[in-house]
Amino acid sequence: MALETLIEDTRWDEAGLEALVDVAERATLAYLGLDPEVCEGSVLGCDDEKIIELNTQFREKDKATNVLSWPAAERATPNMRPPLPEPDFDGSVELGDIAISFDTCAREAEAAGTPFEHHITHLIVHGLLHVLGYDHITDADADIMERIETEILASLGVPDPY
Repeated sequence: MALETLIEDTRWDEAGLEALVDVAERATLAYLGLDPEVCEGSVLGCDDEKIIELNTQFREKDKATNVLSWPAAERATPNMRPPLPEPDFDGSVELGDIAISFDTCAREAEAAGTPFEHHITHLIVHGLLHVLGYDHITDADADIMERIETEILASLGVPDPY
């Protein structure tokens, strides 16, 4: 088991999304002490048109965004690290789903002068932390989430995106 990568926009094939998801997933779950082999979820590689549709449907925001996430369960705990998810009866851990837009990510990476692969790796780590209950609504939560992101990214040789 692991995150299933679904490619809706073929530019993601050329960008190596599946490999980037695998690397980011393994690093994130290992950092948190979760076994990637028992975790389940998906990442949809799409374009701005699809992400606008999803953002409108689920967040009532009719605009493009870089990444969206849908946790399988509510895990958030304000101002502290959320607890690790408990395995289901069969031993699996349902994480949730993530969608990422090629168009928005490419624009952001170019504007920031960041290698595309680094930006995508950051956003996959970010999305995984969201499905695991992390958030950045308050400053305290943002500090926790950003510190964890930068530590995971550093382990992968990706510079601090903040």
